[in-house]
Amino acid sequence: MDIKVATKPIKDKAHAVEVQGEIDVYSSPKVKEAINELIEKGNYTLIINLEGVRYIDSTGLGVLIGALKKVREHNGSISLICTNPQIKKIFNITGLVKIFGIYKNEEESLKSLA
Repeated sequence: MDIKVATKPIKDKAHAVEVQGEIDVYSSPKVKEAINELIEKGNYTLIINLEGVRYIDSTGLGVLIGALKKVREHNGSISLICTNPQIKKIFNITGLVKIFGIYKNEEESLKSLA
């Protein structure tokens, strides 16, 4: 269970969630807790940085989908930063590329919010 989750505000527009490690059945509760804390505090525009993620399973995908449903109730959005081909492939196979904006970096993600 080597997972690290850090959050920070970005230019009054959004909050970033930086995840490092593997998001699986054991570690996903920690990721979910960090994201839910931000949502409960009224942060509905999130950028989740998956650059440090080596692996994500269906439980991890479920956490992201659940968070997206919550922020959309408040007209919010979740963008993902991901350049890892293996992780991107999972989003392609599952069709989640159609519901999440997936970007190369934070700047590109912020431009999409404007």
